[in-house]
Amino acid sequence: MVSSRGLTTTQPLFSFGLISDVQYADIPDGRSFLGVPRYYRHSILVLQRAVKEWNTHQKHMFVINFGDIVDGFCPKDQSLGTVQKVVDEFEKFKGGPVYHMIGNHCLYNLPRSQLLPLLKIQSLDGRAYYDFSPVPEYRFVVLDAYDISAIGWPQDHPKTLKAMKILREKNPNENMNSPDNLEGPERRFVMFNGGVGKEQMEWLDGVLLDATILNQKVIVCCHLPLDTGAANLDTLLWNYDEVMNLIHRYNCVKACLAGHDHIGGYSIDSHGIHHRVFEAALECPPGTSAFGYIEVYDDRISLIGTDRMESTDMHFSPRS
Repeated sequence: MVSSRGLTTTQPLFSFGLISDVQYADIPDGRSFLGVPRYYRHSILVLQRAVKEWNTHQKHMFVINFGDIVDGFCPKDQSLGTVQKVVDEFEKFKGGPVYHMIGNHCLYNLPRSQLLPLLKIQSLDGRAYYDFSPVPEYRFVVLDAYDISAIGWPQDHPKTLKAMKILREKNPNENMNSPDNLEGPERRFVMFNGGVGKEQMEWLDGVLLDATILNQKVIVCCHLPLDTGAANLDTLLWNYDEVMNLIHRYNCVKACLAGHDHIGGYSIDSHGIHHRVFEAALECPPGTSAFGYIEVYDDRISLIGTDRMESTDMHFSPRS
């Protein structure tokens, strides 16, 4: 079997569209804390181009939005309408469902109680993790990266209190959004990141066991990256190591896909799992784009990127 696209001898089982970090806001362009330009008004045009292209293909079963649908600088009195405006653009996709996940910028704008219904995330007690199986051979797991978080929950919520305890223990800075004075992977302990809680870990364990029994290959999706080789260390899930230790107990997970770290990244970890972090729509200068789609095969997934999103072939053993 030839792995180069265009010469492959097999058809994909299915394909799906993807985009990450749209972070739209009706405000003038700005810059990140690192000085990288951000194009708040242009990002919705990137999304519109993406939806138009996905619809033109007429083949994608669904779309996944990897979080941060609007920007934290969006005026708070406009948050609800702005989130709805971006959701409406996603709803113009004609091929099937759009699966959303929450990011930190989503939670800067709206509490979970308002956000999850807008994103059509079926939720119990504010949870935003779920799984779905588009074909019998594959299952997708969408993690809630802000399950334990200082943002999104009420201030007196046990998950907020647990998050603040972690931050106080790990981050000595007065501004807990700053990774200053933190070394290596410890830089992840900042307020704009979060963690996966005990109940979600138990749920993930059950899903991976079930997928193993059903001989399904699993794609894990999370707003926050899960591998040090694929992203800046200050963008990782707080307990990425704990989550990956659980995942590595099984052979069914083939790839972990994420957003949040806007420059994008790619690695293969010690167990052969592919980690792909997607380039942000927000940081596309006018006239450029960052979105794509993935073709899913028995032995690989192939990301076909547009413009600033790099294409990536990810091969693995066809046995789960």
